[in-house]
Amino acid sequence: MKKLLALILALVMCLSLVACGESQDTKTDVPPATQPAANKPTDGSWSVYWYLCGSDLETNHGCATTDLMELMEVPLPENVNVVIQTGGANVWQNEQMDASKLQRWLYNSEGLHLIYEDKAANMGEAQTLYDFLDYANNNYPAEKVAVTFWNHGGGSVSGAAFDEIYGLDSLDLVEMYEAFNAVWPADAENPALELVGFDTCLMATVDVAATFRHFAKYLVGSEEVEPGNGWLYSGWMGELAANPDMNGDDLGIAICNTYYEGCEAVGTQDQATLSLTDLSKVGSLLEAYESFGEEAFVAASQDPGFFAELGRLAAQCENYGGNTKDQGYTNMVDLGHLARQTAWMLPSAQNVSDALEACVIHKVGGAYRSEATGLSCYYSYNGDIDDFNGYIYAGTGMAFKHLYAYGLTGELAEGGQAYLESLDIQELPQIPTLADMDWEGAPLNVNEEGSAYLTLGAEASEVLSGIGFTLFYMDEANDQTLLLGTDNDLIADWDNGIFYDNFRGVWGAIDGHLVYMELSYEGEDYNLYNVPVLLNEEAYNLQIAYDFVTEEWSILGASQGLGEFGMASKELRLLEEGDVITTIWKVASYTGDDDFEMYAAEELTVTADTSFGEAPLFDGQYAMVFEMWDAAGNSVYSDTVTFDCSDGEITTTVYED
Repeated sequence: MKKLLALILALVMCLSLVACGESQDTKTDVPPATQPAANKPTDGSWSVYWYLCGSDLETNHGCATTDLMELMEVPLPENVNVVIQTGGANVWQNEQMDASKLQRWLYNSEGLHLIYEDKAANMGEAQTLYDFLDYANNNYPAEKVAVTFWNHGGGSVSGAAFDEIYGLDSLDLVEMYEAFNAVWPADAENPALELVGFDTCLMATVDVAATFRHFAKYLVGSEEVEPGNGWLYSGWMGELAANPDMNGDDLGIAICNTYYEGCEAVGTQDQATLSLTDLSKVGSLLEAYESFGEEAFVAASQDPGFFAELGRLAAQCENYGGNTKDQGYTNMVDLGHLARQTAWMLPSAQNVSDALEACVIHKVGGAYRSEATGLSCYYSYNGDIDDFNGYIYAGTGMAFKHLYAYGLTGELAEGGQAYLESLDIQELPQIPTLADMDWEGAPLNVNEEGSAYLTLGAEASEVLSGIGFTLFYMDEANDQTLLLGTDNDLIADWDNGIFYDNFRGVWGAIDGHLVYMELSYEGEDYNLYNVPVLLNEEAYNLQIAYDFVTEEWSILGASQGLGEFGMASKELRLLEEGDVITTIWKVASYTGDDDFEMYAAEELTVTADTSFGEAPLFDGQYAMVFEMWDAAGNSVYSDTVTFDCSDGEITTTVYED
């Protein structure tokens, strides 16, 4: 695996694809870049080229059809055209689109017209994207052009436009670069497009901005998963129709503002994000980001505990798309929040914050995405090497690639020695990990107050990037162990490496029904939790928030988490009266060593008063273990502490073999 990582890193170092914007040999049939057409109109006209890959969002929910209907609410002036390519869905929920074909449509002052069709083609291939962009550019040029993507998104690694017909293949950033560069050769001084936008999840990243900075003036994207309502096409297209003289920044502001207004109208605004980035200023951000990574690498070379500290700080940063065992991992974290959290040990972080503030010129966001600064970056929360290889291939810059390669493997990647020399680093220390510690099954004790505690010593701060607890219900009579979930309700003394449980005999519940839940984000003002359930017999994850200011819990909605190939679900579904929720626990035998499996626990019907909150645990015996993890993705568990709950009284004992 390490050889594969080294090979890919060497390849990317040779290509320097996104960072420098140079052309290169492609892995597809996309032709090389040519000179831009000399006959670009100067008549004040606008064209929007809309790459509409319907996928399961259209097949199951008709989301693309809804947005097409919103668009057609807007009468367009003669100097505004929308060219649309449809494909990528097994079923279209309207009578116009044919799922068996790749079709192109023109929406203009005379309405919607079919202008081209052919056999189905993979919307997740660079060739398909190139063919559409080239066709639209040649047949419907305009003085000002925006290119927009509609579909799922997966962030810097997975890209966007997951084609349901072709095995959910998607366009990664390298493929997008190839297609755009073949139509509009990268031009740092005079980019061809006014705006590139992603009506998808997770695509407001520093790597996406780097990819498009020489093709367009502005980028619109969301750091977080977008709810199913997505952009409000009647809103922003209505503003463009009313004022075709607007530039790309005005259009981007309209997209952001009307999107958030649309979210507020249907109640999906709490976790919404959308930002407008001035791509002409991204160069300064990339320089600051690279210096930030270099400083981090130097710090890691001087302090073996750097990665543990960085992991603890990253855990307290806003991250997007779900980064838990049950939801899956997008490994996307807010860049500005990460910079703020690390500024005390990496002074160059301030330059990142300043550059972000300069290039993100407009953003909207909900109450539970208050730390979002407009662009995210990659951080390996799960330590997965395969995912990291994808980042090496598509991500921008080199410093963080070398940093994470060292942190995840403990070794240098290809070209690493030369990189060390460029930073005047003579050698790298061995990184302490859980593999070096004898902490599996570490003993617990109980103090006079009845709290269990774990003593690891000062080494804990050098090794651990996080610690939490896992709670079980022990049903010996029925030979069952029920896994209730995870939380971080511990009191941590990092200086001495002592960790105390803060267990209060309560757990999360929907209308009093206890649930399995896991912590997905721990912040200063609020925590976010993930609660897997069956919603009308379909698997969903309830998104739960606890607000430390108001001391209140709230249900933000239900989503289906990450799908195959890193595809983030775009549908955030609000609960409705009459919905049937089946709570989920995880069950294994009490006496055996079998793995935990999903278990349908209790069924309840949603009412107007349905709410989430803490409920006392029912009488019985519970077990808790402390889970420890490091920055390389290793984890171990402590010994067990048990709680006997009876009539609200809790008795704590340490498990003995």
